[in-house]
Amino acid sequence: MDMEFIRNLQGWGYVAMIFGLTIGFYAYIYHLYKSQKDGVKDYEKYSRMALNDDIDDSLVESLHPQNNKKINRSVKDELAE
Repeated sequence: MDMEFIRNLQGWGYVAMIFGLTIGFYAYIYHLYKSQKDGVKDYEKYSRMALNDDIDDSLVESLHPQNNKKINRSVKDELAE
């Protein structure tokens, strides 16, 4: 392999990587937009976390009591072992 072939391979690899990352980035943006539009997740309230970061501020999402029971049960099981 000569140096010109390696340089050519690096160039095409760089182009393929940039193309792939661009496609991935736009797919991620579309995913965020679609999930917020469908009401699955509200990402705007997460953007307020930087402003409301005091210890006395309210939580972004409250924890559900059903999830707490599952978490506590699994922690108790791990501690018992």
